[in-house]
Amino acid sequence: MTADVPLDDIGLPEESDWSNPPDALQPGRLAHRLPGQSVMEELLEVIGTRDQRGLLARILGVHPLQAESRPWYSGALGERAVGRTLAALGPEWTVLHAVPVGEKSSDIDHVVIGPTGIFTINAKHHPGQKVWTAKGTFMVAGTRYPYVRNAEHEAARAGKLLSSAVGQNVAARAAIVVVGAQQVTVKEKHRSVSVLTRNQLLRWLTRKPVVLSADQVVVLAAAAAEPATWRQTPSVLQEPAAVVQAFENLHRRVEQARRRRLCWVLAIPAALLASAAGILPPF
Repeated sequence: MTADVPLDDIGLPEESDWSNPPDALQPGRLAHRLPGQSVMEELLEVIGTRDQRGLLARILGVHPLQAESRPWYSGALGERAVGRTLAALGPEWTVLHAVPVGEKSSDIDHVVIGPTGIFTINAKHHPGQKVWTAKGTFMVAGTRYPYVRNAEHEAARAGKLLSSAVGQNVAARAAIVVVGAQQVTVKEKHRSVSVLTRNQLLRWLTRKPVVLSADQVVVLAAAAAEPATWRQTPSVLQEPAAVVQAFENLHRRVEQARRRRLCWVLAIPAALLASAAGILPPF
């Protein structure tokens, strides 16, 4: 990762040159993308938008997703949760979600730019699991994952691409935000990647020293909102509302199936007890 540079070294225009600052929120730019949009698009492309289960499967509460598709679904839920947290940042901050980067299907979950710097945020959804991390090691329920290495690479890449876009040397800091875990233990901090919970995220972002002026934030946010900053051949951006609507329909089906499975789990023992007590005819 490149080192942070002093304010005077970022090489931005003088204050008098900012009568018409660039607008980072013009239609069609990355500022309109919603949390989890990339992974939602991938999931919906694989499974489609219609419920493929038969009537009996729906009655029994069979999960609408095959096992291989569920990590995408879980990942989208994690990114949406972190997105809700980031929405609490003030107007001096710019938050971009699901930023496509590179020439493949990679994306950065969240890019955050504000007075305290540039940040790449990687959401990891591990509901009910125990997370343990020390330096470059990241373990979930005893299984090692390359999250720290990937987050470090992601921040270095973001810093390099933004530096090229604005013509000055800037750096990004990385964070992994764990969502839904039963326990998160940080045994020893990594030199450049912070591991946080959602409850720690806003404090981590806002309580660092101020390193960027308002004008610098505008320049960097405008560059970050341009698809061409992140990819030589920018991908076609889908309409966020349509993607989110399709995903929320899927989410309702998943939750409905979960409730039906729970009803069956509770109903069968109750029926057996009632039959044993003579309230119902024996099976």
